[in-house]
Amino acid sequence: MTFTGFDPDAPRFYAELSENNTREWWQQNRARYAQTVRGPVEVLADVLGAEFGPVKIFRPHRDVRFSADKRPIKDHIGFVTTPADGTAHYGQLNEHGLMLAGGVYQPSRDQLRRFRALVDDNRLVGDLEATLEELEENGFTIMTDGALATAPRGYPRDHPKIELLRLTNLAISQPHPIDDWMFGDDALGRILQAWRLVSTWNAWLLENIGPAVDPATAR
Repeated sequence: MTFTGFDPDAPRFYAELSENNTREWWQQNRARYAQTVRGPVEVLADVLGAEFGPVKIFRPHRDVRFSADKRPIKDHIGFVTTPADGTAHYGQLNEHGLMLAGGVYQPSRDQLRRFRALVDDNRLVGDLEATLEELEENGFTIMTDGALATAPRGYPRDHPKIELLRLTNLAISQPHPIDDWMFGDDALGRILQAWRLVSTWNAWLLENIGPAVDPATAR
């Protein structure tokens, strides 16, 4: 099958879910979810998998065992690649739009150490900044979720590259508000283009930071 866009009902589904996130509503709308939300994403995952490797679609249910938020269903559908090198390509659709992203989310301590050492090296940081600038010209920005409130240990608070040093995730994202192109033939080309840009970031990370050695993540 060929991916011809998301179903226009998908964002409506999540808009209604935000007002009715209960198990009862979910049971009444499970078939709708399978047809208009997950169905097109399964087709997209198959197409993307041919170029980027297997694509996993996340389950709709939230794990509420250790959360104060007891809403049972996620407010989005997400899909991701999971190669052995630790990089990823990611997509997420909800009532507000589509986010395309990738990189290394929750890098290991050793990866963050190497990244920060590179940022602190005037001979090397320019290549990183040029790579990020090119990505920004194409709509991607570095993700600042979870960034440190201050400089990491061993670096001055007034470091000229403090914003990069404060990062704890080495990922980029490109948000798209709901638009007509998402529901037609143009969607596949735009998603492919975005994920190919993510591939350039992933390649930079592997070449300059390398895979994780210490599996523990750092914050």
